[in-house]
Parts: sequence; structure tokens; C-alpha cells
Amino acid sequence: MNTDYKYIEQLLERYWQCETSLQEEDELRSFFAGEVPAHLLRYKDLFVYQLEQQQIKISDDFEQRILSQIEVPVVKAKRITFVSRLAPLFKAAAMIAVVLSFGSILQQSFFDDKNALDYNYDAYTDTCDDPEVAYKQVSSALMMLSEGMNKSKDQYPVDSLQLDVRDTEMINEQ
Repeated sequence: MNTDYKYIEQLLERYWQCETSLQEEDELRSFFAGEVPAHLLRYKDLFVYQLEQQQIKISDDFEQRILSQIEVPVVKAKRITFVSRLAPLFKAAAMIAVVLSFGSILQQSFFDDKNALDYNYDAYTDTCDDPEVAYKQVSSALMMLSEGMNKSKDQYPVDSLQLDVRDTEMINEQ
């Protein structure tokens, strides 16, 4: 009996060095399936596991079940119109227009001295010599402004806040 264990130990050595044949590995599995001495018990779980895994078989309908669970992706063709193809060009043209407009505005604001504001109040001259005449001119200008504002107020009597309140009341009534 001890010689059998020596043979098994030699097979184990060869097994760990990957030198055993399939028949010798089957011998090891069948040996560890039965009674095993204490010094070889640590290898029993490995060979019993291998033996159990060999007995597990895939069912006949395995492939069909897997294929039924896999969804076939639906690929829809995306319609690409002429306008959608040119959309990046439209965006680029719009950006160029914005940049050129911005550059033109900056150029006019930096280099156009005709419309520049004059903050030198000492250079201003009076157009009226008589303060009474100046007062009458300013009064008449302010009167015209006041009449214009009153006229627009008469045309649009409702301010924006009242308009919003009326709109919400109409929505609530519906």
C-alpha cells in the first residue's frame, strides 16, 4: 500500500511540473476520489473539484437560450440632408461674421475721433447771452418732452406690471 502512495507522490511531482499525461491525471483524480492518507489530504479538494467539473455538461438548449437573450441591435439609418451636411459651414460662417463685426466695432470705437465725447468743459461756449432767453428755451424743450411722454402714456395706459397681472388673471379664468 505504501508503494501505491509513492507512485501517487511521483505522479503529483510530475503533475506540478506539467509532465503527466491525461491518463495519469485521470489516475490522480480517481485516487483522490476515494480514501486519502493524511499527508496527501491537502490535494484532495483540487482533484475532487476537477472530477466534479468534468461531470458538469452543458444542456442541449444552452446555445438557443443564450442567443434568445442577446438582443439584435436595431440599426436605423440616419437621414442626412443637404442642410445638415452644410451646418458646420454655416456655423463657421456665422462665427466669422461675428468676429468681423466685433473687429469693425472696435476699430470704429478706437479710431473714430469725429464722434468722440469732449470732456473739456472749459472749451464750451454759451449760445445765449441772456439767461432769461436760455431759461425759456430749456423750459420749452422740457415742455415738449413732457407732452411727448404724456401722449405715449395716453396711448399705452397699462404698464408692464399691470399687463402681467391681467395675463395671469385671464389664464386663471380659463
